[in-house]
Amino acid sequence: MSRVLVTGGLGFIGSTIVDACVDRGDNVISVDDLSTGKEKYGNPKALNHRVDISDAIVLEKVFEAERPEIIFHTAALARIQPSFENPERYFAVNAVGTKNVLAAAKKYGVKRIVYSASSSAYGEQDASSLTEDMKLGAQAAHPYGSTKRMGEMLMRDMGKATGGPETVCLRYFNVYGPRQSTTAEGPYATVIGIFLDQRRQGKPLSVVPDGNQRRDFTAVDDVVRANLLASLSPKVGNGEIINIGTGRNYSIWEVAALILGLPLGTSSEELLTSGKCIMTPPRRGEVQETLADITRAKTLLAWEPEVSFPDGISRLRS
Repeated sequence: MSRVLVTGGLGFIGSTIVDACVDRGDNVISVDDLSTGKEKYGNPKALNHRVDISDAIVLEKVFEAERPEIIFHTAALARIQPSFENPERYFAVNAVGTKNVLAAAKKYGVKRIVYSASSSAYGEQDASSLTEDMKLGAQAAHPYGSTKRMGEMLMRDMGKATGGPETVCLRYFNVYGPRQSTTAEGPYATVIGIFLDQRRQGKPLSVVPDGNQRRDFTAVDDVVRANLLASLSPKVGNGEIINIGTGRNYSIWEVAALILGLPLGTSSEELLTSGKCIMTPPRRGEVQETLADITRAKTLLAWEPEVSFPDGISRLRS
């Protein structure tokens, strides 16, 4: 049993981590400002403090009162498009907020922080698969990606090397599953959330040009399992960056076919001419392809995905 703090503990990934930690017998505390989290996802066995992590003074009071040993740092402003509209707020939460978590963790003797990083840090790359050691551009393609990269650097520079907690960074690839964002929560939901909503409403699925973009989609249950392993592994703790994906990607046309219950090989022409899909305006900051090399996750965490994408979508459709 550990004393665990989950930042963003009422959000999509954070609340699922809270549930898993409660199930394994941990004493769990949550921090969430409810800007994107939802009280309905709160676990009755976990206390939530309503705190904005960009407020260092209030956050430190939680650490002083709760004295956590392990932190799962999932709190962040997510999504690419709104980060162009409000980069200052993204910096305050994703970068300054992460600095505040690390500073409080050092002061109150936290053993380890598992940081929810993002594959958006890679930007557009020529490689067939993305490895943690590859050189990144001087600047990410959008404020969201830049602030998540800042978080990785803070985990290294304010971690064990300078007397802080052990740290490890998990770069997630397109996480999906129950509790993911939907169109009811605004225009920037994930593609799977958008498609599922449109299917339920009997509307055509809206495909961003040209539909041939490919993404490595990772089930939230696999992501949570990676977090639990990262919190315990003796092979990490020095700010390591680890891809959490599946090593296989799918085009947006293939995603649409799966959500509609059609064969993976259904052509884009058929989807469009049948009226099952329509084209919509492009979205700024999108890359053409993501595909994770997960060798490091297998080596350091003894982790690999268990949920295939077609099975994961089938569960969400039912």
